[in-house]
Amino acid sequence: MPRRFHDAEELLPPATALKRALAIIYDGLISIAVLLVATWAYTMVAGWITGWDRYEQMAEAGQLSSDPGLTFVLFLVLYLFFAYFWTRLGQTLGMQVWRVRIENLDGTSVSWTQALIRYVTAAAVIFLTLLASYYLSAATLFLSVPAMIALFYPINGLSVTDRLSDSVVVSLPRESGKKQSANR
Repeated sequence: MPRRFHDAEELLPPATALKRALAIIYDGLISIAVLLVATWAYTMVAGWITGWDRYEQMAEAGQLSSDPGLTFVLFLVLYLFFAYFWTRLGQTLGMQVWRVRIENLDGTSVSWTQALIRYVTAAAVIFLTLLASYYLSAATLFLSVPAMIALFYPINGLSVTDRLSDSVVVSLPRESGKKQSANR
């Protein structure tokens, strides 16, 4: 059951590119911490299953440098992190700080499918940018910077991820002094 944030008739203004960028930077730092914890947990489980002596030998031999299992786990953990916040609150921690929210056009929370579309779209563009940087080196700046800007920059209030997931990132109004004092 989607959560209703506000009445369907109430229209909130789209979030500015600056607010989106600041929220992305903030969430990027939190994502690094989440990925570090997930990597640690994966390493503990893999070491326990494989046997610590064998796991240490594999690490020293460089056999763990391209572990597809770890890549999949990190991709899944990051999706679950973002999708949980997007579907429940409409906001990640960075979005809460910068007062922006992802929602449907009718003011309800996005579904897990919409969150997956947003996440996979962003991941695909970032992956292709990294792949291009590996093969094209410095020339990638001419491709990657416009690709990243096109991915998140709102044109007519909607970015590429907004359009593909049929949702919108809105800027939340400041609470009035009466509401703030009533909440205390």
